[in-house]
Amino acid sequence: MAYKLKAGQSVSDINVTPMVDVMLVLLIIFMVITPMLQKNITVDLAKTQNPRAMADADKEDAALLAITRDGKIYFGSDLIQMGEVTIKVKDRIATKLDKTVYVKSDARAKYGEVVAVIDNVRAAGVDQLGLVTEKFQGRTPEAPTMTP
Repeated sequence: MAYKLKAGQSVSDINVTPMVDVMLVLLIIFMVITPMLQKNITVDLAKTQNPRAMADADKEDAALLAITRDGKIYFGSDLIQMGEVTIKVKDRIATKLDKTVYVKSDARAKYGEVVAVIDNVRAAGVDQLGLVTEKFQGRTPEAPTMTP
């Protein structure tokens, strides 16, 4: 006597466990990789009420100088010295039609260092200079008042 297996009812529920496993692995991969994709130096930018939009500063080939709080100068992602600013900027803009250089400085960087960098950029023959800032969020800062 032959024994015949009967097919049971089919299960209509979707098994989402493999999909959730794959999604969690992808999430972890993206969380680890994302900070490594940042190509520029992060600084705490000065905040202004009326900043100009400088979308070109985020382009891959933009000439971007960053000044950190402790006075270090980065050209793109390369650490440079103050004496190298004019040479590096001149080399970068020599073949470009748009001779704009963008400077982003930490809000707590020394004013004299920022002015010295801007002076060296101007010495390189730069046509346009963009100072990158952030929009001030929150309450409008009041102007200081002078009392006699």
